[in-house]
Amino acid sequence: MTDQSRTKVTILTSSYRIKGYIDLLPGARLTDFIVEAKDFVAVTNAEVFESVLGGRLVLSAPFINVNRSAIQIVTPGH
Repeated sequence: MTDQSRTKVTILTSSYRIKGYIDLLPGARLTDFIVEAKDFVAVTNAEVFESVLGGRLVLSAPFINVNRSAIQIVTPGH
């Protein structure tokens, strides 16, 4: 993954706030990426927080898979 294809994202699920990077080609739309994803979305340099509103950091990992059906909101940037 190159720096040009890394896109910062914040993902909200019903229980967690996830910050990290996805591999999105320059000029591609985040919406299209999520719609075309299979069952999971790969997130690198991930930080998972216990609450959507903040909460404590519960997991930090170089890579996690997020179940696409669990995603309620995804936005570029942090």
